[in-house]
Amino acid sequence: MSGTLYGIGVGPGDPELLTLKAARLLGRIAVVAYPAPLQGDSLARSIAAPHLTAVTDEIALRMPFDPEKRADDVYDSGAEAIAVHLAAGRDVAVLCEGDPFFFGSFVYLFARLSERFPVEVVPGVSSVMACAAVLGHPLTARDDALTIIPAPRPEDEIERLLEGSEAAAIMKLGRHLPKVVRVLERLGLTDKAVYIERAGQPGQRMRSLAEAAAEGAPYFAMILVHKRGKAWI
Repeated sequence: MSGTLYGIGVGPGDPELLTLKAARLLGRIAVVAYPAPLQGDSLARSIAAPHLTAVTDEIALRMPFDPEKRADDVYDSGAEAIAVHLAAGRDVAVLCEGDPFFFGSFVYLFARLSERFPVEVVPGVSSVMACAAVLGHPLTARDDALTIIPAPRPEDEIERLLEGSEAAAIMKLGRHLPKVVRVLERLGLTDKAVYIERAGQPGQRMRSLAEAAAEGAPYFAMILVHKRGKAWI
């Protein structure tokens, strides 16, 4: 019997936002894997740390932090290291910031291992939900459609997506903030946009869009837009 691969969403940063199921599984599984920078600690592991009471083996997937570049070699070697444990009958928990299937790093391990081993995905609180909660800004209301837009997309595509949106979450801002601000200005949406960075993490900040544009934004930053303003009132 092979072990089970668990993709566990650990939420955006606050350890109290783990689900009860995630906490239960993390309290019994002995092997964990997680993304990590080349140097320093893993955010995903730090979120889950209070619950890792049974861990005996850890697999750190160390990669350069450039979310716009693929890290296939890291996922290839990580998948094989995980496969050794699964083949020996040991369950493995892969920690994933936010939700495993919402832009999650777990997706790439799932693609490499799901045809060989049983897999269970444990949903997590996504950054979109956390940002809306911290900002006190509902994402949608009534019959509004929500569009999720990754900021690394080309500027003309961001504009096209926003033009056809009733409500939008623009994520992964970082160095792409200036082009997003240009699009918002062209569409007359700056007064309908709210900005937050590192929601649920140490360093969480809510700033005006103008201040963020002037000072720069981290990767873990998001803009929420609702064209009808406070449509929920």
